Amino acid sequence: MRIKKQTIIFMILDVLLISLAVWLAFLLRFDGKIPAQYLDQGGLQRMILLALLFSLPIFYVYELYSFSWSHVSTNELISLTKAIVISFGFFAVSFFLLKGFQGFPRSTLFISYFLIFIFCGGIRFIKRIYLEISSRKKTNKQERTLIVGAGDAGEEILRNVLASDSFYLPLGFVDDNQAKQGIVIHGLKVLGKINDIPKIVKEKQIEQMIVALPSAGSQTIKSAVLMGRKARLKKIKVVPPLAEIINGQVSIRHLREIQVEDLLGREQVLLNAELIEESICDKVVLVTGAAGSIGSELSKQIGKFRPSLLLLLDQDETGIFNISKEFRNLRIKSLVVDIRDKEKINQIFEQFKPDIVLHAAAYKHVPLMEEQPDEAVKNNIFGTKIVAEAALIHGTEKFIFISTDKSVNPTSVMGATKRVGEMICQNFNQRNSTKFISVRFGNVLDSRGSVIPIFKEQIKKGGPVEVTHPEMKRYIMVNSEAVLLVMQAGAMGQGGEVFVLDMGEPIKILDLAKELIRLSGFEPDKDIPIVFTEPRPGEKFFEEILTAEEGTIATQNKNIFIARLSKVNEIALDEQLERLKIFAQQNNQEEMINILKKLVPSYNR
Repeated sequence: MRIKKQTIIFMILDVLLISLAVWLAFLLRFDGKIPAQYLDQGGLQRMILLALLFSLPIFYVYELYSFSWSHVSTNELISLTKAIVISFGFFAVSFFLLKGFQGFPRSTLFISYFLIFIFCGGIRFIKRIYLEISSRKKTNKQERTLIVGAGDAGEEILRNVLASDSFYLPLGFVDDNQAKQGIVIHGLKVLGKINDIPKIVKEKQIEQMIVALPSAGSQTIKSAVLMGRKARLKKIKVVPPLAEIINGQVSIRHLREIQVEDLLGREQVLLNAELIEESICDKVVLVTGAAGSIGSELSKQIGKFRPSLLLLLDQDETGIFNISKEFRNLRIKSLVVDIRDKEKINQIFEQFKPDIVLHAAAYKHVPLMEEQPDEAVKNNIFGTKIVAEAALIHGTEKFIFISTDKSVNPTSVMGATKRVGEMICQNFNQRNSTKFISVRFGNVLDSRGSVIPIFKEQIKKGGPVEVTHPEMKRYIMVNSEAVLLVMQAGAMGQGGEVFVLDMGEPIKILDLAKELIRLSGFEPDKDIPIVFTEPRPGEKFFEEILTAEEGTIATQNKNIFIARLSKVNEIALDEQLERLKIFAQQNNQEEMINILKKLVPSYNR
């Protein structure tokens, strides 16, 4: 085993400091002159040797030689205290039992270990203390910063700033917690509450703000950003939600610009990480549509739960190549395949035998699928059927179908085809041990079918930003939130369910457009105009998550419900699908629409 250079250096320093501590203990005990009897008979040397014998191995066990010198914290102080106490205990027992120490003053033992604690702790914290002092002296190129949130995240951000050569110059905190008003954290005071930001910015000449509230609801973050804008701050950074921070440790490298998802008004989702890990860990997981926005995020989140093999499947060669580069310490297999290729899909299932399938592959762009309904039918219905049948044949444990709120009372071909996909899963669930589960949710920010990238491109060009109607509303979820809930629902599912994710409150697309314009540094209708167009083919003013006939059943997760759906008529479904396949191959749009209406009575085109 190779010992690091830092470990050797600190061990040498500890040998010197422990020896010095014992020697000084005798000097202090005897007023600066150690009696000859302790020197000539080697008693002092034996005490030093014994102190080293007990201290160094215990320090090593408590990892006091493997820490970041710049980021040493109270954790290391606690470890040092424990190590000193244990070492002292062993030393004390030996001191009183061994004959060689009879007649030695007991006070030397206590003084020695007090000095060992001071010296060994001091050498470990000296760089941290130096960095904190020097960081407060440096003002060149540093921007006067206010931290919103005096909790754990705010404290960690401040500690990171003080321990690094960053361009932040923190001057204080704000926090709405009354109990924290006026307290001091690492030398900085909590100066007031969020509503006091404009006044504090003016008094302290603040140049930028860090919102360190990863566990707070977005309403609190929105309020802080609003106050920051009121104070005319140009730079506002935010610590992302804890779900996006892999190791749970917050640092300045996580800081990013405020994004629209931070201001959506949605609360943090509750997850049972243990249940998700149990369902994924050490299993072969296949993600279809892995190069897409939903599929790629699913793949990244699944990777955190340590599958034995992650299969990334998509027909987009470049997309698969790019997503594959995201995984370094995980066993993956990239597969460039069209889900409509029945023979190739069956070969993949035969070779890799996936335990879990998350089927995200789908055509999602509503207007395009209105123009080419045959492609929507072939891909969203029959591509789904091919993958689902392969899962049945090869004994897959769970098949999770990613559905959409557009499948409810659909007005588009895309929505109708996704509802038929749900029906196929309901039907297949009755056939063998494979559990088929559908998860239905709304729009996802920055997905390929989302309006957000379109708005961003329009803003980049100077406008106008095109909104279909001032009253158009959508349920909108953050990408990571949506896929984590999908994984949670998949882990909970027992087969046959259509899970419905809690979407919160629907958001006006007009409000979303205005917020994106502000986040880009402009004022709506002043710098960037907003114009209204007509709804595109297949679009609705508002997307439902349930039909009038459907109700919901609560689950143990308040963000996830189960839709009450009527049983699928297997014979009728198979008959209509056979007819639909023929008309899709012929590209007979009228007949395809008629069959979709028979399969999905609520479909209204």
